[in-house]
Amino acid sequence: MKLKYMMLAAAAAILSSCGSFNPENVPDAGADQVKRVEPLSWWVGMNTPLQLLVQGEGISEYEVTIEGGKGVKVTGVTPGDSPNYLFVDVNVSPIAAPGTYWLVFKGKDGESFKYAYEIASRESGSAQRKSFSSADVIYLIMPDRFANGNPDNDSTPDTTEKADRNAFFGRHGGDIQGIIDHLDYIAGLGATAIWCTPLLEDNAPEESYHGYACSDYYHIDSRFGDNEKYAEYVQAAHAKGLKVIMDIVTNHCGTSHWWMQDLPFKDWIHIFPEYTNTNICFSANMDTNASKYDLNIQESGWFVPSMPDMNLDNPFVLNYFIQWGVWWIEKFGLDGFRVDTYPYNEKEPMSRWCKAITDEYPHFNIVGECWTSSIPQLAYWQKDNPNRDGFNSNLPAIMDFPLHDAIRMGLNEGAGWGCGMTRVYELLSHDFMYQDIDNMLIFLGNHDVDRFGDCIGKDPRKLKLGMAMLATMRGIPQIFAGDELLFVSADRSQGHGGLRVDFPGGWEGDKCNLFTEEGRKAQRLGTDGLPVYPGQADELFNYASKLLNWRKGAAEIHHGRTLHFLTRDNTYAYFRYDSSKAAFVFINNSDEAKTIPWSHYAEITKGLHNGRNVITGETVIPDDSTIVAAQTALVLEFDR
Repeated sequence: MKLKYMMLAAAAAILSSCGSFNPENVPDAGADQVKRVEPLSWWVGMNTPLQLLVQGEGISEYEVTIEGGKGVKVTGVTPGDSPNYLFVDVNVSPIAAPGTYWLVFKGKDGESFKYAYEIASRESGSAQRKSFSSADVIYLIMPDRFANGNPDNDSTPDTTEKADRNAFFGRHGGDIQGIIDHLDYIAGLGATAIWCTPLLEDNAPEESYHGYACSDYYHIDSRFGDNEKYAEYVQAAHAKGLKVIMDIVTNHCGTSHWWMQDLPFKDWIHIFPEYTNTNICFSANMDTNASKYDLNIQESGWFVPSMPDMNLDNPFVLNYFIQWGVWWIEKFGLDGFRVDTYPYNEKEPMSRWCKAITDEYPHFNIVGECWTSSIPQLAYWQKDNPNRDGFNSNLPAIMDFPLHDAIRMGLNEGAGWGCGMTRVYELLSHDFMYQDIDNMLIFLGNHDVDRFGDCIGKDPRKLKLGMAMLATMRGIPQIFAGDELLFVSADRSQGHGGLRVDFPGGWEGDKCNLFTEEGRKAQRLGTDGLPVYPGQADELFNYASKLLNWRKGAAEIHHGRTLHFLTRDNTYAYFRYDSSKAAFVFINNSDEAKTIPWSHYAEITKGLHNGRNVITGETVIPDDSTIVAAQTALVLEFDR
C-alpha cells in the first residue's frame, strides 16, 4: 500500500512539472480537509530533508503534488495508520525560488483543493550561527513565575487551566512580555544567555505552568504570548547581548496533545497493556549486565501518567522532531537547545537527532539533562566519549549533576576526610573522565531540585561561596532565577510548587521589587515571608554581578586549565590559568579565619604579577600571611 502511494506521488510530480499551475483554478482546503501541516514553513538551502505531516479528514485517500514553481516537488507519500494523516516527502532544490507554493490534493472523484505553504530564503550566515559556550553565563527562568508583563493573557479561551496566583501548582501569570521587561536586570547581573523552561502550549488541565507536557509543538502557549511575541523576545534579548536557549522535550508530550485523540501511527507513542512507568534505570543504557527488559522499561515507560512517551524508533516520529528543532532555530534565530530528560529517550535515535541538528548548524550547542550522580555514567552521554559499546551520543554538552551534589554537600559539612571542600576537590579530580570539560553545564540549583538557599540554611555567606565557585570553575555556569538573591521556598512541604516562587516585583502590586536597586535595598522579607537583614538582596546582587561581569572578559576562566591544591581543613584553593592570565580562588568554608599557604603554590605563582581582588578592585600581593575570613571566598586575578 505504501509503495503504491509513493509511485502515484512520483508520477503526479512529473506530470505537474509539465504544465503551469493557476491557484485561482483550485479551491482552498476547508478546515476539516487540512487541519494542519507541520513544519509550518520551510526554507531554500537546508540540508535537513523536508517531510510534511499533513492532517485532515480522510486525507490518506488523496494524491498530493506541490505547485507554484520549479525546484520543489513531492518525492514520496506515506499514509499513516490513521486515515487522517499523510507524510509527504518534499525535495527543495537549492535553486528553488523562495515564495508561496501550494500543496494540491486530488481525490478519487477528481475533486481537488490546495493549501498554501511558504518556502522562504535563509538568513545570511544562518548555518554558521554561533552558540553558547564556557564564555557564557546562563540565566534559567521559569516564565510563569518570573514576571507578568501582560495580565490580559493570564487566562485564555483556548486553554483549560486558568490563573490562580495563590495556587502552589497553578499558573501565576508570568509571560514572555515579563521577561522582555526585565532583560536589563539579567544583563546587569552579568548573564549572557537565557534558558526558559518550555514556552510551548501545555494545555494540561492542571499543573500546566511548567510547560513540560506539550500539547502543540509549533505554537507558544497563549498564556505566555504567541509566536510573534516569542520572536520579539529573541530579538530583544539579542539586542541586549543575551543568547536564547530553548528548552525542548523529545521524550514525551502531554495527554492533551492534539494527536492523542488520533495517533498518526499505532506506535507513535509507547503503549503497554496497562500503564507502565519508566524505571528510571539509566544504567541499563551502558550496563553490560543489564537485561533488555529493564532497558525497554527505562526507554519506553512513561515519565508520569500525564506525559505519554514518544517512540523515537518510529522514523516518522524522529523526522518530526528533527524538523521541529531545525524549524525553531531557523525561524527565530535561536542560539542553543537544552534537552529535557535526555537518557529517557531511545539513545540511538537521539544520537541521530543530535547529529542532524549539528549537521545543519555545525557550531550549535545542545546540552542534555542527564541526571545522575555517577561520573562514568554521566560521561557516557557526552559526544565522542570512548564508550566500550561503541555508542556515540553526538550530544555536545551535559549537565554536571555530580558537581552540583558535591558543592551542596560540601558547603554543609565540616572538615574531614572526604567532607567539606575536600569533597569538591575529589569530585573535580575525576575530570579526566570527560571528553570536553569546558562544555559541561555547572549549577548550584535549578527548577527541579531544592532551592540552593534552602539547602544552605538561608546563609548569605554560603551563597557567596557558591557563587564564587560557580563563576570560576570549568564549564558553563547556570543560575536559576532568584538564586543570586538567596530565594528560598515559600513552603518546602509543597515541593516543586513551593520552590518555584514568584520573583518579587514581577507582578503589579508587589510590595517589594527585587528587579530594582531601590527594591533590593529596601528588602526586609525573604521569599518565605520571614525577615532578612536590610539590604541583603542588594549586597548579594552586587557580589554576583561583580563576579559575573568580570568573568565576561576572563579568558582563563572560559578555556583555561585548572590546578588545585588539597587541604583537609574545609578550605579549597585552585588556579584557573592560560598563557597570559591566572585567577586564584580560595574558598574558606570553615568557621574560623584561615591563612593562605601561598608558598605551597610555588609551581604556578612564579611570574605572577599585577594581582587584583576581583570583588574590591584592590591591588593584592598575597603571601603566607594573607588571611581569609571565615565563610569567605577570595578571588584574585594576575597577569602571567
